[in-house]
Amino acid sequence: MILGRIALLLLTLINFVYTCPIMAQQRNDKLQRLFDAYYEERLQLFPVEATAAGDHRYDDQLPNDGATPYIAATRTFYHKYLQALEGFNRASLNETDRISYDVLRHLLRADLAATNLHREYMPMNQFISTPLQMAQFGAGGSIQPFHSVMDYERWAKRMSAFKEWADTAIANFNKGIKAGIVLPKALVIKMIPQMEALAEEDTAKNVFYKPLAQFPASFSAADRQRIRALYHQVITTRIIPAYQQLAGYLKTQYLPAAQAHAGLSALPGGDKLYNYYLHYFTTDPKLTAEQVYQTGLAEVARITREMETIREKVGFKGSLPEFFHYLTTDARFMPFKTPEQVLDAYRAINRNIRPFLGNLFSRQPQTKFEVRRVEAYREASQAGPSYVFGNLEENRPGILYVPVPDATRINTVFYGVEATFIHEAIPGHHFQISFQQENKTIPAFRKQPSFFAYLEGWALYCESLGEQLGCYTDPYQKMGALCNEMHRAIRLVLDVAIHTGKMTREEAIAYMMAREPVSEAIATAEVERYMAWPGQALSYKIGEIKIKTLRDKYARQLGDQFSLRQFHDALLQYGDMPLDVLEDYLDNWATGLSTAHTAGRTGGNAWHTLPAHGR
Repeated sequence: MILGRIALLLLTLINFVYTCPIMAQQRNDKLQRLFDAYYEERLQLFPVEATAAGDHRYDDQLPNDGATPYIAATRTFYHKYLQALEGFNRASLNETDRISYDVLRHLLRADLAATNLHREYMPMNQFISTPLQMAQFGAGGSIQPFHSVMDYERWAKRMSAFKEWADTAIANFNKGIKAGIVLPKALVIKMIPQMEALAEEDTAKNVFYKPLAQFPASFSAADRQRIRALYHQVITTRIIPAYQQLAGYLKTQYLPAAQAHAGLSALPGGDKLYNYYLHYFTTDPKLTAEQVYQTGLAEVARITREMETIREKVGFKGSLPEFFHYLTTDARFMPFKTPEQVLDAYRAINRNIRPFLGNLFSRQPQTKFEVRRVEAYREASQAGPSYVFGNLEENRPGILYVPVPDATRINTVFYGVEATFIHEAIPGHHFQISFQQENKTIPAFRKQPSFFAYLEGWALYCESLGEQLGCYTDPYQKMGALCNEMHRAIRLVLDVAIHTGKMTREEAIAYMMAREPVSEAIATAEVERYMAWPGQALSYKIGEIKIKTLRDKYARQLGDQFSLRQFHDALLQYGDMPLDVLEDYLDNWATGLSTAHTAGRTGGNAWHTLPAHGR
């Protein structure tokens, strides 16, 4: 009995040490001060990041991030903190500090490398750009707050700064033309109507006037009148002229100079630039474009076989391409009549999976969650639903934005509504990002997600948990999940093919349409996304494959003691990180569990006195 109690105490201590590394070894105070100093200086350099993080000291600032002095300042900043970080002995750090050390070192090295690649020569595109971001902020309901008079005044200053940003963007576009570093024509064609729409002069239609219709009740009549006058002056003299200038420049000067090819390989130094993006988004410096391409081909072949199984299961007699045609044209798969019905379908999934979450996670985030329709000005260019993270301290919910340009054409199989919700919302992005932001043990600079391979890899991995979340009971929703997975596998093929010259834009569109049930319009939007955002599309599958590989490794290593819920908790415990850092941390986690189990077995029946792990 005494030996059993001693063994139990030993086991409890070992478990405590491995699950509470902060207590097992003191945090390095000097390193914490470095983290704090880095983050404080970073927020000054990147004020929009500060706004997103809920720090509103810089809400009136918009960095002119394409200007030469700004780029030089960021380069100096990265050098300074990389040199300071290398002064610490990594081996002496506790687990949380070691992870944060590795994360910051990775970030600094990647950001420093980017300053030499002249990415400012292509400062915007149809998919991601400061002009689109400004419109989203200015419409209200996003990260830019409109709660106080000061909030309104700060936004007016940030709007005013946009004119300088636009002037610099045009100057950089011109530098790119001279250097032969230009966007594809297909992308520029999509950017022009975006800028024209945001240059709308009708106050009832211009998104930047929306906050004026949403004044808090506490505002005095005098404040309302003054702010209306201020906004009218800024919008008419700074915002609208800037968007008009961008639209005119893109149409008359930049479009004729844009490249006919789809990818980076056609540009001077394009191969080097693509390799940077590939490594940046996968967080794997050893990965080659050809390895990614071959992985993509193998995944496409595997998922195709699974699709054939579903086709046979539902009794469809035609070929797989004919099955795709059936899935994309039959009215049963397009049941919606109104945008609200589409949104309600996603809300219903949220309600349905809630009872199952406890089997896979020991806790849930405190940050609230909502489903909303995408704003009209960006609805046409967004191919599918997307998530915008919230902020618990500001009571700002995480939001699943759903584009509904035509409710009657929303296809429940192609969009795989269940899999999409699991990925974009719960337990995908909403759980992971909310946990990270709510985490009190990691330094402030790590509260916002930074690594796409972890972020998107986790969300895609979550789609594979559909059956355990009460979903995919309908074989067509399982087909939808396979369509989603195929979509990400195809990205490995097409992103590499486009940017290394293996495929043209048209060939990439045809490749996608032949292997998943998508319309030409959707395939075109997706391919042009890869053209606009090189490498980002690789992060999903690369990250998912890594997470599944690690899960399977620890399941073999731990045997009966492996708990899927415990694995998920560990995976999400310290926020996002590069995949090699993740593996190093989880290897230590698994070793700790194995050691604890071994200690438990030496104490007779001591292990069995502990609560069973959830699976």
